[in-house]
Amino acid sequence: SKSFRQMKAPVASLLTQFSPDIQQIVAGLFALIETCLPDPVVSVDGGDIGLGFGTGYKGLVFVITPFAAYVRLGLAGGASLADPEGLLEGRGRVHRHIKLRVLQALEDPALLTLIEAAVTEAFRRRNVGK
Repeated sequence: SKSFRQMKAPVASLLTQFSPDIQQIVAGLFALIETCLPDPVVSVDGGDIGLGFGTGYKGLVFVITPFAAYVRLGLAGGASLADPEGLLEGRGRVHRHIKLRVLQALEDPALLTLIEAAVTEAFRRRNVGK
């Protein structure tokens, strides 16, 4: 299990194929997530950057996937979260995602609320499983 600080190289190497705008959105997402989940365990799998409590599917809370035009933030258990602003997309039974197309999207308080809720929910699921 490696922290974000230890994972800078693989994350940076994945991000080299994307524009500075996309790289900034990813960096901003990391910063937001770290306010709720300090020093998350980070894994890079293909084009996906996973953040959570541990490696593997069970420890996963977020998946950040950069694309040419936007960054997708996947939320494990996102289907169960309150989303009054309608930011979440997807029709999966469990997971949802948010597409961030501009850096300003990171300033939306509803985004931080969802990130906090996802962490809280993941903590709850984790403790229920013990």
